[in-house]
Amino acid sequence: MTPAASPRLLEHPTREEIRLEPVLHAFSDAVRLRIVRELAAADTELSCSYFVLPVTKSTTTHHFRVLREAGVIQQEYRGTAKLNGLRRADLDALFPGLLDTVLAASEAQSARQDADGAPEPAGA
Repeated sequence: MTPAASPRLLEHPTREEIRLEPVLHAFSDAVRLRIVRELAAADTELSCSYFVLPVTKSTTTHHFRVLREAGVIQQEYRGTAKLNGLRRADLDALFPGLLDTVLAASEAQSARQDADGAPEPAGA
């Protein structure tokens, strides 16, 4: 991991350090998957405050940390905002098709739940 020289610099795995198991773990939670879907749809960096999630602030922080440490997102401070960006290029280079497949499956699941009138899973 790249060293954190100050509290304003966050540690991220290099492309070479990203492993499949932590990435799949990051995708396995409904809240984290929702964050990834929103970042992919926006196709730009979004601040943490952009996301309206059904969890506490400390739990939100945990989810962003899991995504960052897995190599799914890049976070950096700009002024007082912490911006989040999807590491699509890294994920696509390491695991071709994985991100698009996960996003498509997530969208299909969401559409099925909407059609059935079923509530989303807890934390979604």
